[in-house]
Amino acid sequence: MVKNRTFTFEDFENYNQLSEDEQALVAQAYEISAKAYAPYSKFKVGATALLENGEIVAGSNQENIAYPSGLCAERVALFFAGANFPDQKVVTLCVVAKGDLLPFDMVLSPCGGCRQVMLETEMRQQKPMRVIIVSQNKRTIIFSSAKDLLPFAFGTE
Repeated sequence: MVKNRTFTFEDFENYNQLSEDEQALVAQAYEISAKAYAPYSKFKVGATALLENGEIVAGSNQENIAYPSGLCAERVALFFAGANFPDQKVVTLCVVAKGDLLPFDMVLSPCGGCRQVMLETEMRQQKPMRVIIVSQNKRTIIFSSAKDLLPFAFGTE
């Protein structure tokens, strides 16, 4: 039996083409990325999560010399949201990055661990969240669900 799975995404040349609210989410993600602790990779990542009540929580990557003890920005933001706003659904997650580990024009792809956490967040809240990913040259990709980033996730059908 052959099964096909398709997904769609929005592709923008520049995040300035997004709504004002989404542009603000991107700007806050860039602000928090500057606070990343990344002495080893020099790759600073910021993530912002817009909650259903309008609250925005943010996280940046936090490296540790005892790799893999650090955490990615996406997980920091989502875990903070879950710990501090357990009854609020994440509507949108935005991820930005700066550094030489990624070509300037390439869109950052969250790691597998972050994708799994993003999907589990959706499963827990029983509602998909938009995922906005912005490259260093401002190209922006928007997914309507974390499922589109991890099609054969652990714990799903």
